[in-house]
Amino acid sequence: MADSGALPAGFGELEVLAVGTVLLVEALTGLCLNGLTILSFCKTPELRTPTHLLVLSLAVADTGISLNALVAAISSLLRRWPYGPDGCQAHGFQGFTTALASICSSAALAWGRYHHYCTRSQLAWNTAISLVLCVWLSSVFWAALPLLGWGRYDYEPLGTCCTLDYSRVDRSFTSYLFTMAFFNFFLPLLITLVSYRLMEQKLKKSGHLQVSTTVPARTLLLCWGPYALLYLYATVADVRSVPPKLQMVPALIAKAAPTINAIHYALGSDTVHGGLWQCLSPQRSQPDRAR
Repeated sequence: MADSGALPAGFGELEVLAVGTVLLVEALTGLCLNGLTILSFCKTPELRTPTHLLVLSLAVADTGISLNALVAAISSLLRRWPYGPDGCQAHGFQGFTTALASICSSAALAWGRYHHYCTRSQLAWNTAISLVLCVWLSSVFWAALPLLGWGRYDYEPLGTCCTLDYSRVDRSFTSYLFTMAFFNFFLPLLITLVSYRLMEQKLKKSGHLQVSTTVPARTLLLCWGPYALLYLYATVADVRSVPPKLQMVPALIAKAAPTINAIHYALGSDTVHGGLWQCLSPQRSQPDRAR
């Protein structure tokens, strides 16, 4: 499938078309929503705050995930991977970098909201910039390690997209997986859970709780948990016992994260929503500001 138009083992013509269609819908939806979010930050001065910089970082990461999904969708509809082995490595690296950046940006945003709502003090610019730099440098570092020999990238079971190779379990894969998963999934998940839990305890009694404290953690678990389970299963059992169709499910679920994040953090925020409306209806910006 990676080199020709032949159907991969375990997939039929209709199933390959279905995967490509789902990826295409996820990619275009994520690109549109996160593209609008980024545009609103660029054109709306009210959104240029340290806290919203963390939302911007998340939107940029999710845009990268959607671009990665678009490449996979096109390859799936072509029924082959047309970019060669080097393209597979680049696709895996780009997808893994933006996926890690999305997860860690969600955790940084959770901490930023806790700081804003619970300490009643504005997040400083140098703190927000440091968080964003830390998120992206860390993501690039962990995504680059498979290119250097600790872990490796390879084709997904469908053969039309690339990710961290979990089919060849050895000490290199196992050590990389557990170390990477701790710092880039379990630790961000813990930060997200604790931050929103503390916010809920502090603000619920006063009736000033203005953000959802459950959606972010649930999004991380639902979108990235299946991937984590698949990788962990691969370290203790033969992943070839899992049907190829089932192995593709985590990838399809994860590609929905950009859309969910955009709906929650952008469309669900009155400030960002207002910025989006100003971008889409610039003629109303001045009257809205006057009011």
